Amino acid sequence: MPFANPSELLGSLGLLSIVILMILSVFSIASWGIIINKFKQFQQINKEELRFLQLYEINPVDQQPLRNQAQNYTLSPSSMVYLGVTDRLPSSSNLFGTQQEIDSKNTDLVAKRQYLEKVAQHIIQTQINQQEAYLPFLATTGNLTPFIGLLGTVLGIINAFGEIGVQGSASIAAVAPGVSEALVATAAGLFAAIPAVMAYNFFLSKIRKMTFRVEAFTIEFLNTLEESEKTCEVEVAQ
Repeated sequence: MPFANPSELLGSLGLLSIVILMILSVFSIASWGIIINKFKQFQQINKEELRFLQLYEINPVDQQPLRNQAQNYTLSPSSMVYLGVTDRLPSSSNLFGTQQEIDSKNTDLVAKRQYLEKVAQHIIQTQINQQEAYLPFLATTGNLTPFIGLLGTVLGIINAFGEIGVQGSASIAAVAPGVSEALVATAAGLFAAIPAVMAYNFFLSKIRKMTFRVEAFTIEFLNTLEESEKTCEVEVAQ
């Protein structure tokens, strides 16, 4: 007899199938929670990133006001790189001091370029790690839940064949309940896996784009520092 509604189907499931469905439900609920949270997080990151880059484009030379504003964009990777690099600049740097404060003892930022690049790369990697938080769970859900569903399917079919042996009949009426129970586990596994895989790939693409953007900003910013310091040295020499 066909099931009139899903509640009747669930009520017909065995204990093992119910346990498997509960496990898949936990994976699905947790993955959807992560998906929603990460989607909101990436929206905020992108918003702050664009705002900071707009501020930088407006006035990349007048650094002190920009530094004060950058402290308000803690989710922006480029802002964090900017703050991290400028934290390691000498107080007498041309970027923060007036011409009268600069003397011949000013630190050569050309020599420090390699150090500043390593600092920037470390900050970028930290930002990437923060953005990748909980994404491994989505990957695990996408890889594992189909197999959990398949396990439920196999066990359901085994039970179906066992019922055939007990009843001594291979009719549709004897086989259908066990097969339908088995297919429920397969469907539940795919229902949990497909959104997790799609979201995982989507977020990875967002992270890659963000990484390319912040690396481009880092190169431009470090070049600005170097050119500013060269200009300062020429003015001091004159």
